[in-house]
Amino acid sequence: MDIASHLPNQVVTNAELSEAFPAWDMDRVAKRAGVLQRHVAGPAETALDLGVAASRALLDRHPGLVDQIDGIIFCTQTPDYLMPPNSCVLHGELGLGDDVLALDTNLACSGYVYSLALAEGLIVAGTCTNVLVVTADTYSRLINPRDRAARTLFGDGAAASWVRATADERTGLIDVLCATSGNGYDKFFVPAGGARTPRSADTAREQVDGSGNVHTEEDIHMDGLGVLAFVRAKVPTQVRALLDREGLMVADLDLVVFHQASKLALDVLTKALKLPEERVFRNMASIGNTVSASIPISLEQARSEGIIAPGSLVLLCGFGVGLSWASALVRF
Repeated sequence: MDIASHLPNQVVTNAELSEAFPAWDMDRVAKRAGVLQRHVAGPAETALDLGVAASRALLDRHPGLVDQIDGIIFCTQTPDYLMPPNSCVLHGELGLGDDVLALDTNLACSGYVYSLALAEGLIVAGTCTNVLVVTADTYSRLINPRDRAARTLFGDGAAASWVRATADERTGLIDVLCATSGNGYDKFFVPAGGARTPRSADTAREQVDGSGNVHTEEDIHMDGLGVLAFVRAKVPTQVRALLDREGLMVADLDLVVFHQASKLALDVLTKALKLPEERVFRNMASIGNTVSASIPISLEQARSEGIIAPGSLVLLCGFGVGLSWASALVRF
């Protein structure tokens, strides 16, 4: 598996937000969220554009791969159109042949691990041999500019991963677990804009919540404490189950790459699983929470910095919208 990523050029720092909103306690934000700056897509820049850039960077790295790709999985919650799916538009942008499977998934923070599971299933079934997994989101499109909780946390970004079969059973995707708790869907969602509640003058009306955050029904509504309670209750149990299933212990892991949700969330998981701090990768300070792209961006950075080397056993774990969560073991 190889990965390339792409971030928008525009960077919004905590200092800039503090200047624009003097009432926001950005020091407290930095301590809890762990984010000091985030990349934000330009007015005409979409998740598809970011995905195309990441895909082209990957293809430039591997001459000939463009003729080998026979499957595309595009994971995003901010597609360009209601129809067609981003995967089909990406297919045309990359100039791929007709004999290519293309589909979208609309998962968020767990989406990368889910997409790896889908890619593995396609490969094992013999449907595909080389799958391009693209994860890209522009949550800045879904955030009210005056919603401190969401605006200070999220950043935009994309990653493209080349997933293929390997003859060495000791490498690649070793095992994966996916889970869902749909009863909690409203802890992290956009209430209006879909078929259930179409956009209207009422849904565009701004409201102020108990914490002073401003949003409309067309913006992200995030129950931060509720999501954190979900993470604390569900994720460590799944990680332990995955390790037990493979006869492994925490000490066998060379690196753990959690979805870069927030400093607080990663602190909770690190403590609950008794993980050594040096084995938990973190990069949200410089790019924020990039949703579906956060895990592959982290993997690419860890490999470029030599933190991941051939033979490294890495645990991947994503969690969030749905509510959904997924964990995987990968040997590089």
